[in-house]
Amino acid sequence: MRRVGMIIYPDFQVLCFAALSVFEVANKEAGSRLYDLEVLGKGGGSVRGSFGQAVSCAPLVDDGFDTLLIGVGMEVPPHEPAVSSFLVDTASRTRRVASICLGSFVLGDAGLLDGRKATTHWNFGDRLRQRYPRCDVDMNKIFVRSGRIWSSAGMSAGIDLALGLVEEDHGRELAAMIAKGMVLNHRRAGGQSQHSAMLELDARSDRIQAALAHARRNLRNPLSIDELAAVACVSPRQFSRAFRAETGRTPAQAVAQLRLEQARMLVEQGSIAFDVIARDTGFGDAERMRRAFVKATGLAPSDLRREARATPRTDLGH
Repeated sequence: MRRVGMIIYPDFQVLCFAALSVFEVANKEAGSRLYDLEVLGKGGGSVRGSFGQAVSCAPLVDDGFDTLLIGVGMEVPPHEPAVSSFLVDTASRTRRVASICLGSFVLGDAGLLDGRKATTHWNFGDRLRQRYPRCDVDMNKIFVRSGRIWSSAGMSAGIDLALGLVEEDHGRELAAMIAKGMVLNHRRAGGQSQHSAMLELDARSDRIQAALAHARRNLRNPLSIDELAAVACVSPRQFSRAFRAETGRTPAQAVAQLRLEQARMLVEQGSIAFDVIARDTGFGDAERMRRAFVKATGLAPSDLRREARATPRTDLGH
């Protein structure tokens, strides 16, 4: 059984505990106690969260943790020398140390990001770079692994990070069962962008939202204006006008953005052939998909897949 501890700071966000839920569900799905969970705080005792409720914590004592997580609030946490000292002292004996969202600043204060890659919430990337110049900050990923140090983007990305930790321990099948049990829409690979096309499009009306959802479910289809307008139950002309007013993009631009996002996720996440991905996401053929990737990212699908495969092996011995 692996021991997992989460160090929480005053005013921590309750969503940090969603990462612990991944390990809890892992125990249930596996039918055995794979993980023992504990919440830690400086000095022990009660730590009050941002929602006003106090959580009882164990003191910072090295009891042989396999994995340590860091959970903080919505602002950069103050430097806590006691926490830094604990992390420095235990890091060499702890297999993995992982931060959720702004917890990356706690790792940085302890010097654990020096010479490593890391990420954090997209709104604090510049501050992370300025504060820890020896860290290679990557704001294009929802979580990053650099040897034994893991870091995630905004709060919900802690779930994706925790699924990645479980997958490393017990394989993809159990991680997929956990995601299904937690009713996640889909598992996000670490290389996925912090920005979602659906959120960026941000349609207000139910009709345009329905059309976007239909497009995302049917990327393999041509997705003409007529088809999308029929889903929205308006004329093609009215649909085009309303779509652009709500999203700032034409339907064609929005569909292209959704195709690219889905294709990138599939490229980085596995070993599906590029021509299959191109067909399933509506690009038609691998060459057309390659040109779209190069135009949007500067990299071909093969480069992105190579990069995604290399990331988990970075600094494995450190």
